[in-house]
Amino acid sequence: MTYCISDIHGEYDKFTELLDKIDLRDTDTLYILGDILDRGPHPIKTLLKIMDMTNAVCLVGNHELMARECLEFFYDEVTEDRLESLSDEMVENLMIWLYNGSKTTTEEFTELDLETKKRIVEFLKNLPAYKQVSVGEKEFILVHAGLGEYSGKKNMEAYPLSELVWTRANYNVQYFADKFVVSGHTPTQSIKENDNPGYIFRKNNHIAIDCGACYPKGRLAAICLDTDEEFFSSTNTNILP
Repeated sequence: MTYCISDIHGEYDKFTELLDKIDLRDTDTLYILGDILDRGPHPIKTLLKIMDMTNAVCLVGNHELMARECLEFFYDEVTEDRLESLSDEMVENLMIWLYNGSKTTTEEFTELDLETKKRIVEFLKNLPAYKQVSVGEKEFILVHAGLGEYSGKKNMEAYPLSELVWTRANYNVQYFADKFVVSGHTPTQSIKENDNPGYIFRKNNHIAIDCGACYPKGRLAAICLDTDEEFFSSTNTNILP
């Protein structure tokens, strides 16, 4: 079986609960559509578990993109001298990442040994931007956010990474008649036309699976591409840091 999950955001308990619910087997494939990191309580713990899963395939999300631009700074102790020597570009990157919830990621990351830190950064740098998957007679494009400035004349290689991980999908536009686009990034609670906020949203061959796991009353969602079955964790009661 082939499953998709997105936007775990450090919700380790929700993630393991969902794995139990879908009864993931070694012969199954689990696609994780980005945003493992930040916001929730245990982003690095979650990432290390995923890195040890031989049947998990991860895509890059905007939070992984921010992390891989900044994490090497945390290889060594953060001192006043090191902060003063930062370039303006790195200061801006760190501030943007902090604004977007990096605190829990950097706190866990700084507790690791250097070898593990380097293994994580190398893993993040090699994450693909999207996957095209065939399951039975159906074709799927798996991506974190959407297809950016969509055009029917573009092939997938023409979309810049920044669009694929940052630009929200336009659910009112059917990108493909013969393919489904599975994405995260936009919590379904914030989709205006969604009559069932906080659950998987479908429209115009879009399947939106970010159900706000890190937000109060949010949940982590999974979909089985073989059977179309949906799975959900219990709702979240955490308050974001």
